[in-house]
Amino acid sequence: MPELVVDFITSLDGYASAEGWPGWWGLEGPDYLAWLAESPEKDYLVLLGANTYRLMYGLTREGEPGTDVLGGMSKVVFSRALTGPLQWENSTLVAGDAVDAVREMRHTGARSMRTIGSLALCRSLLTAGLVDRFRVVIFPVITGATGSERIYDGYPDVALDMTNSRTFDGQIQLVEYRPRVLDGPPGTS
Repeated sequence: MPELVVDFITSLDGYASAEGWPGWWGLEGPDYLAWLAESPEKDYLVLLGANTYRLMYGLTREGEPGTDVLGGMSKVVFSRALTGPLQWENSTLVAGDAVDAVREMRHTGARSMRTIGSLALCRSLLTAGLVDRFRVVIFPVITGATGSERIYDGYPDVALDMTNSRTFDGQIQLVEYRPRVLDGPPGTS
């Protein structure tokens, strides 16, 4: 069965972005950019929501470091608001329910999948029990005053079993987990 990886890039305090801060909080270093260029899971199908599609397509058009590899990747965009055909190369629009579509892709397809950002999409896929690996790249900043898009708001309780970790440029942390959605805190069921 194909694997599904959820990918997040976050500040230490759990924000996906922050007002006035540059991409990657201005801290992307050569080790991190080299890892992105290696394009982990480059053959995976990339799953995006409409907001992340617009953002990432814009960043690639602006030449943001580390985003150039995304153009050649196959992408599925889940949106009821966007209309096709999509402008970004190798992008397919799915207007139906994302959880149903991904569940079907996992059961009938042979291609593994990964997300980039797409907070609501990731939350729904995790809640549905479809996520095999949860990867977070943590940048060493706290954006309490300017942070927006809190990543984990609305999530169920989830236990995370660490499967991998790595440090880039002496400060950026990558952690990977196998997630288990819980009915509530341990010992309460």
